[in-house]
Amino acid sequence: MSHPLAANPDPKLLDAGPLGKIYATGVVTGLGLWQNSIFPGDRRWQADISNAQAFLNKTDGVVQYFVQAGAYSIPALGVPYIRTRDAIDAYFGPLPQGFLKLAPTANFSILAGKLPTLIGPEYTFSFENMNIQRGLLWNQENAVNRGVQVNYNSEHIAISASWNDGYYSNQYSWISLSTTWTINKANILAFTGGANTRNSTKATTATPVFENNQQIYDLIYTYNSGPWTVQPYVQYTHVPRIAGIGALHDASTYGAAILANYSFAAGSRLGRLKLDGFSLPGRLEYIGTTGTLGNGAPNLLYGPGSKAWSVTVTPTYQRNIFFARTEFSFVGAMDTTPGFALGPDGRKTHQARVVLEAGVLF
Repeated sequence: MSHPLAANPDPKLLDAGPLGKIYATGVVTGLGLWQNSIFPGDRRWQADISNAQAFLNKTDGVVQYFVQAGAYSIPALGVPYIRTRDAIDAYFGPLPQGFLKLAPTANFSILAGKLPTLIGPEYTFSFENMNIQRGLLWNQENAVNRGVQVNYNSEHIAISASWNDGYYSNQYSWISLSTTWTINKANILAFTGGANTRNSTKATTATPVFENNQQIYDLIYTYNSGPWTVQPYVQYTHVPRIAGIGALHDASTYGAAILANYSFAAGSRLGRLKLDGFSLPGRLEYIGTTGTLGNGAPNLLYGPGSKAWSVTVTPTYQRNIFFARTEFSFVGAMDTTPGFALGPDGRKTHQARVVLEAGVLF
């Protein structure tokens, strides 16, 4: 999980006999949303259960495992909101993540199953992140892979490599890599990347056909000291020319973002208002694409050659296992193609949202 939300520091420990000692935790959250520039089939106002999930985690011994089960939605900027009842079928099913882990030493492990992606700094589910909604750059990344992953870590270096199915395609042709250099306690530098080693024509909500055929790279810096967490990163993706998926010309995206959070220290005040438990996360990002409609380049944003930027602010309060946060976001689009942009007719060039999320991390 990213700052500022924190998991339950005293999770329930169960003795499951031959299955070992298991930590049992979970999350239940509700969400309310208002937006303009509504996509077809979406709503201006809506309320939903954004998470109702349970986690079982065995963290000791040579054989370990993790199971995540339940309901979820995956709110993201600049795309329609898919309600929880539909998101489960559209994305990763009622068991979105779960894997077996073999850890013969403290520095080496092998994972197999439904794995969280190695790519990018933002995680899949709302409670894991600084902001309620994932960002524009996250929309280019995959979220859950089925496959095998190998991990090695030393005092300052951590390396993970995975053979997987990319954007949940069930076609095992992706290679993903993550390398992390912990410079010191406050500074971390990471490089993540992945690519499909062969062409794929599969296209679903969880498997966008162009992104599933791309290469993607992120360079991420993290500063974490005192009340501040600051995380700038840059991203590049490339989709080659593949006539069989409708990409008659190659295209790329290039983007940059900065995520930041300030957590108020115990005893802080604003006049008479106590600020204990309050945090102020935010995100600013820009993304551009190459290609034109005329040369047959794939649409990777709001039409070939389009660009977009976003700003998100998420005032957050947490007390023990309870939290509540409000989010204000704005997306602006440029050089769009009519019919591929925002709004009911695909011609709008901006979208504002206000989101409220509250719940428990037990």
